[in-house]
Amino acid sequence: VMKFRYPFLVLYFSLAVQTGLAQNTYIPDDNFEQALIDLGYDDTLDDSVLTANISGVTMLNISDGEIISMTGIEDFTALYSLILPNNEITSIDLSNNTALTDLGIGGNALTTLDVSANTALTSLGVEGNSLTTLDVSANTALTILWCHNNELTALDVTSNTALTNLSCYNNSLTSLDVSNNTALVNLECGDNQLASLDLSSNTALTELYCINSQLTTLDVSNNTALTDFNCSNNQLTS
Repeated sequence: VMKFRYPFLVLYFSLAVQTGLAQNTYIPDDNFEQALIDLGYDDTLDDSVLTANISGVTMLNISDGEIISMTGIEDFTALYSLILPNNEITSIDLSNNTALTDLGIGGNALTTLDVSANTALTSLGVEGNSLTTLDVSANTALTILWCHNNELTALDVTSNTALTNLSCYNNSLTSLDVSNNTALVNLECGDNQLASLDLSSNTALTELYCINSQLTTLDVSNNTALTDFNCSNNQLTS
Protein backbone atom coordinates (compact mmCIF):
# COMPACT_ATOMS: atom_id res chain seq x y z
CA VAL A 1 0.00 0.00 0.00
CA MET A 2 2.80 2.39 0.89
CA LYS A 3 4.46 2.20 -2.51
CA PHE A 4 1.45 3.87 -4.16
CA ARG A 5 1.42 6.90 -1.87
CA TYR A 6 4.70 8.51 -2.89
CA PRO A 7 3.74 9.31 -6.52
CA PHE A 8 0.51 10.90 -5.31
CA LEU A 9 2.42 13.04 -2.82
CA VAL A 10 4.77 14.19 -5.59
CA LEU A 11 1.79 15.10 -7.75
CA TYR A 12 0.14 16.95 -4.85
CA PHE A 13 3.16 19.11 -4.09
CA SER A 14 3.76 19.74 -7.77
CA LEU A 15 0.22 21.09 -8.13
CA ALA A 16 0.63 23.14 -4.94
CA VAL A 17 3.68 24.87 -6.37
CA GLN A 18 1.90 25.61 -9.63
CA THR A 19 -1.35 26.87 -8.15
CA GLY A 20 -0.36 28.35 -4.80
CA LEU A 21 3.24 28.98 -3.95
CA ALA A 22 4.10 30.35 -7.39
CA GLN A 23 0.90 32.31 -8.03
CA ASN A 24 1.35 35.26 -10.37
CA THR A 25 -0.51 38.56 -10.72
CA TYR A 26 -1.26 39.85 -14.21
CA ILE A 27 0.31 43.28 -14.88
CA PRO A 28 -0.48 44.22 -18.51
CA ASP A 29 0.79 47.82 -18.35
CA ASP A 30 4.53 47.78 -19.03
CA ASN A 31 5.06 51.10 -17.29
CA PHE A 32 3.36 49.80 -14.13
CA GLU A 33 5.45 46.64 -14.20
CA GLN A 34 8.65 48.58 -14.87
CA ALA A 35 7.91 50.70 -11.81
CA LEU A 36 7.53 47.53 -9.78
CA ILE A 37 10.85 46.28 -11.14
CA ASP A 38 12.48 49.59 -10.18
CA LEU A 39 11.07 49.18 -6.67
CA GLY A 40 12.45 45.65 -6.41
CA TYR A 41 9.15 43.76 -6.48
CA ASP A 42 9.80 42.15 -9.88
CA ASP A 43 12.78 41.40 -12.12
CA THR A 44 11.49 40.62 -15.62
CA LEU A 45 9.16 42.58 -17.89
CA ASP A 46 6.77 39.74 -18.71
CA ASP A 47 3.29 41.06 -17.80
CA SER A 48 3.30 39.33 -14.42
CA VAL A 49 4.73 39.58 -10.92
CA LEU A 50 4.84 37.00 -8.13
CA THR A 51 1.78 37.65 -5.99
CA ALA A 52 3.83 36.80 -2.90
CA ASN A 53 6.10 39.76 -3.70
CA ILE A 54 3.29 42.32 -3.57
CA SER A 55 0.59 40.97 -1.26
CA GLY A 56 2.33 42.34 1.82
CA VAL A 57 3.30 45.76 0.42
CA THR A 58 1.83 48.51 2.61
CA MET A 59 2.96 51.64 0.73
CA LEU A 60 3.19 52.24 -3.01
CA ASN A 61 4.25 55.56 -4.51
CA ILE A 62 4.60 55.82 -8.30
CA SER A 63 4.56 59.31 -9.81
CA ASP A 64 5.09 60.50 -13.38
CA GLY A 65 5.24 56.91 -14.67
CA GLU A 66 2.97 57.28 -17.74
CA ILE A 67 0.87 54.41 -16.38
CA ILE A 68 -2.51 53.89 -18.05
CA SER A 69 -3.77 50.64 -16.51
CA MET A 70 -3.52 49.69 -12.85
CA THR A 71 -4.70 46.12 -13.43
CA GLY A 72 -3.01 44.02 -10.78
CA ILE A 73 -3.43 46.51 -7.95
CA GLU A 74 -6.16 44.24 -6.56
CA ASP A 75 -3.49 41.83 -5.24
CA PHE A 76 -1.80 44.56 -3.18
CA THR A 77 -4.20 43.65 -0.40
CA ALA A 78 -2.14 45.08 2.48
CA LEU A 79 -1.85 48.61 1.03
CA TYR A 80 -2.71 51.44 3.36
CA SER A 81 -1.04 54.18 1.27
CA LEU A 82 -1.35 54.40 -2.52
CA ILE A 83 0.09 57.49 -4.21
CA LEU A 84 -0.09 57.66 -8.03
CA PRO A 85 0.10 61.33 -9.12
CA ASN A 86 0.67 62.55 -12.65
CA ASN A 87 0.20 59.35 -14.61
CA GLU A 88 -2.34 58.61 -17.35
CA ILE A 89 -4.64 56.29 -15.41
CA THR A 90 -8.12 56.04 -16.95
CA SER A 91 -9.68 53.67 -14.40
CA ILE A 92 -8.77 51.80 -11.25
CA ASP A 93 -10.47 49.02 -9.27
CA LEU A 94 -9.82 49.47 -5.56
CA SER A 95 -12.56 47.18 -4.28
CA ASN A 96 -9.98 44.71 -2.96
CA ASN A 97 -7.79 47.31 -1.27
CA THR A 98 -9.92 47.73 1.82
CA ALA A 99 -7.00 48.64 4.12
CA LEU A 100 -6.34 51.93 2.30
CA THR A 101 -6.22 55.01 4.52
CA ASP A 102 -4.37 57.33 2.13
CA LEU A 103 -5.15 57.56 -1.59
CA GLY A 104 -3.57 60.15 -3.86
CA ILE A 105 -4.41 59.81 -7.54
CA GLY A 106 -4.35 63.40 -8.75
CA GLY A 107 -3.28 64.46 -12.21
CA ASN A 108 -4.59 61.45 -14.10
CA ALA A 109 -7.37 60.79 -16.63
CA LEU A 110 -10.09 59.36 -14.40
CA THR A 111 -13.71 59.93 -15.39
CA THR A 112 -15.11 57.73 -12.60
CA LEU A 113 -13.82 56.49 -9.27
CA ASP A 114 -15.48 54.03 -6.89
CA VAL A 115 -14.20 54.28 -3.32
CA SER A 116 -17.26 52.74 -1.67
CA ALA A 117 -15.24 49.75 -0.45
CA ASN A 118 -12.47 51.92 0.98
CA THR A 119 -14.20 52.87 4.21
CA ALA A 120 -10.91 53.29 6.11
CA LEU A 121 -9.80 56.25 3.97
CA THR A 122 -8.77 59.32 5.94
CA SER A 123 -7.14 61.20 3.04
CA LEU A 124 -8.36 61.28 -0.56
CA GLY A 125 -6.74 63.31 -3.33
CA VAL A 126 -8.34 63.08 -6.79
CA GLU A 127 -7.57 66.58 -8.02
CA GLY A 128 -6.82 67.23 -11.68
CA ASN A 129 -8.90 64.48 -13.26
CA SER A 130 -12.11 64.54 -15.32
CA LEU A 131 -14.55 63.35 -12.67
CA THR A 132 -18.17 64.42 -13.11
CA THR A 133 -19.35 62.62 -9.96
CA LEU A 134 -17.70 61.55 -6.73
CA ASP A 135 -19.51 59.50 -4.08
CA VAL A 136 -17.80 59.74 -0.69
CA SER A 137 -20.85 58.85 1.40
CA ALA A 138 -19.22 55.61 2.61
CA ASN A 139 -15.95 57.33 3.53
CA THR A 140 -16.99 58.69 6.89
CA ALA A 141 -13.42 58.65 8.27
CA LEU A 142 -12.18 61.22 5.74
CA THR A 143 -10.37 64.20 7.21
CA ILE A 144 -8.84 65.47 3.94
CA LEU A 145 -10.62 65.62 0.58
CA TRP A 146 -9.00 67.23 -2.44
CA CYS A 147 -11.19 67.06 -5.53
CA HIS A 148 -10.40 70.40 -7.18
CA ASN A 149 -9.84 70.81 -10.91
CA ASN A 150 -12.43 68.27 -12.00
CA GLU A 151 -15.86 68.53 -13.65
CA LEU A 152 -18.07 67.90 -10.63
CA THR A 153 -21.60 69.27 -10.81
CA ALA A 154 -22.49 68.14 -7.28
CA LEU A 155 -20.63 67.12 -4.13
CA ASP A 156 -22.31 65.62 -1.07
CA VAL A 157 -20.11 65.77 2.03
CA THR A 158 -22.90 65.62 4.62
CA SER A 159 -21.69 62.18 5.80
CA ASN A 160 -18.08 63.30 6.12
CA THR A 161 -18.33 64.93 9.52
CA ALA A 162 -14.62 64.40 10.31
CA LEU A 163 -13.44 66.60 7.41
CA THR A 164 -10.91 69.24 8.36
CA ASN A 165 -9.69 70.11 4.85
CA LEU A 166 -11.94 70.37 1.79
CA SER A 167 -10.61 71.59 -1.54
CA CYS A 168 -13.20 71.53 -4.32
CA TYR A 169 -12.39 74.65 -6.32
CA ASN A 170 -12.56 74.82 -10.11
CA ASN A 171 -15.53 72.51 -10.67
CA SER A 172 -19.11 73.20 -11.77
CA LEU A 173 -20.77 73.16 -8.36
CA THR A 174 -23.96 75.19 -8.00
CA SER A 175 -24.41 74.39 -4.31
CA LEU A 176 -22.33 73.14 -1.40
CA ASP A 177 -23.71 72.04 1.97
CA VAL A 178 -21.05 72.09 4.68
CA SER A 179 -23.42 72.45 7.62
CA ASN A 180 -22.47 68.99 8.96
CA ASN A 181 -18.74 69.62 8.56
CA THR A 182 -18.21 71.45 11.82
CA ALA A 183 -14.55 70.32 12.05
CA LEU A 184 -13.57 72.14 8.84
CA VAL A 185 -10.44 74.22 9.21
CA ASN A 186 -9.67 74.84 5.54
CA LEU A 187 -12.26 75.32 2.77
CA GLU A 188 -11.36 76.13 -0.82
CA CYS A 189 -14.48 76.26 -2.99
CA GLY A 190 -13.81 79.07 -5.45
CA ASP A 191 -14.13 78.96 -9.23
CA ASN A 192 -17.54 77.31 -9.08
CA GLN A 193 -21.08 78.56 -9.64
CA LEU A 194 -22.11 78.95 -6.03
CA ALA A 195 -24.85 81.49 -5.47
CA SER A 196 -24.87 81.02 -1.71
CA LEU A 197 -22.71 79.50 1.00
CA ASP A 198 -23.86 78.91 4.58
CA LEU A 199 -20.88 78.88 6.94
CA SER A 200 -22.72 79.48 10.18
CA SER A 201 -21.83 76.02 11.55
CA ASN A 202 -18.18 76.14 10.54
CA THR A 203 -16.79 78.03 13.51
CA ALA A 204 -13.41 76.23 13.34
CA LEU A 205 -12.56 77.67 9.91
CA THR A 206 -9.19 79.39 9.73
CA GLU A 207 -8.85 79.50 5.92
CA LEU A 208 -11.61 80.29 3.42
CA TYR A 209 -11.17 80.82 -0.30
CA CYS A 210 -14.35 81.27 -2.34
CA ILE A 211 -13.18 83.49 -5.19
CA ASN A 212 -14.64 83.62 -8.71
CA SER A 213 -18.11 82.30 -7.95
CA GLN A 214 -21.57 83.84 -8.08
CA LEU A 215 -22.09 84.65 -4.42
CA THR A 216 -24.51 87.50 -3.81
CA THR A 217 -24.32 87.29 -0.01
CA LEU A 218 -21.78 85.88 2.41
CA ASP A 219 -22.04 85.94 6.21
CA VAL A 220 -18.83 85.12 8.11
CA SER A 221 -19.85 86.64 11.42
CA ASN A 222 -19.67 83.22 13.10
CA ASN A 223 -16.27 82.42 11.66
CA THR A 224 -14.21 84.28 14.21
CA ALA A 225 -11.17 81.99 13.84
CA LEU A 226 -10.52 83.03 10.22
CA THR A 227 -6.96 84.12 9.49
CA ASP A 228 -6.96 83.74 5.67
CA PHE A 229 -10.01 84.85 3.72
CA ASN A 230 -10.51 85.67 0.03
CA CYS A 231 -13.92 86.16 -1.58
CA SER A 232 -12.95 88.34 -4.54
CA ASN A 233 -14.68 88.29 -7.93
CA ASN A 234 -18.18 87.49 -6.78
CA GLN A 235 -21.40 89.49 -6.87
CA LEU A 236 -21.25 90.77 -3.32
CA THR A 237 -22.54 94.23 -2.56
CA SER A 238 -21.75 94.10 1.15
